[in-house]
Amino acid sequence: MLELGGETLILTHDAMLAGTHFLPDQDPADLAWKLVATNLSDLAAKGAEPLGVLLGYQLGPDDARFAEGLAAVLAHYQVPLLGGDTVAGTGPQALGLTALGRATHRPVPGRDGVRAGDALWLTGPVGGAMLGLEALKGAPGDPLPYTRPVALLAEGRALAPQATAMMDVSDGLLLDALRMARASGVTLAIDGAAVPLACPPERRAEALRWGEDYQLLFTLPAGATAPVPAHCIGTAMPAGSAPLLLDDEPLGEASHLGYLHG
Repeated sequence: MLELGGETLILTHDAMLAGTHFLPDQDPADLAWKLVATNLSDLAAKGAEPLGVLLGYQLGPDDARFAEGLAAVLAHYQVPLLGGDTVAGTGPQALGLTALGRATHRPVPGRDGVRAGDALWLTGPVGGAMLGLEALKGAPGDPLPYTRPVALLAEGRALAPQATAMMDVSDGLLLDALRMARASGVTLAIDGAAVPLACPPERRAEALRWGEDYQLLFTLPAGATAPVPAHCIGTAMPAGSAPLLLDDEPLGEASHLGYLHG
């Protein structure tokens, strides 16, 4: 965040690497979409209004197709491309994007505002991106939840005045909830059966850890009603022996909770 005059600017940057964050033979138009949408999701988690993006692009096998996808996603979210740079290189293709936004409410919601007694909410189902990647690799199903995620900008702006804490679920619901609990100094207790799924129930454990669904995870004071469609999935308690409980079972850093960046 950057205070500038009477405004609070939100800045975020994310990068994607072929073979690590996307398949080398993926449609470049989908890569452009995902690169923009995932950065805008970070702005959504702050209740921010996008002002523009800066692109760092390594020339690839079909630059025209990437440009088509970039134009489509920028038009969809009505966000301008402010500038950036292109480079030629060898090795896996690397893509980077910086998104700039304006906070629509202050204080800006962060991860550290959860209070004991708050309710934990999730805007929508998890597990869709997991199935989407499998579909992209040839399994039956729709790859769009993985290739073209949605940034919940309107939902983030609606939640910002009420949420005591908020973040987007990018690395796995359990791992991101753990981060929120640690930042806030509380224990978050999640009811696994209350978490909405975009996959078969027997894959619930995977879906809670898989990530890349870009739903908003947020807390509201006890008894408050969410101003957007959402599911109450747990509660916040005073800090206990573990920062995260799933169905009353303690989870910690030793558990495999989601995607950890190397």
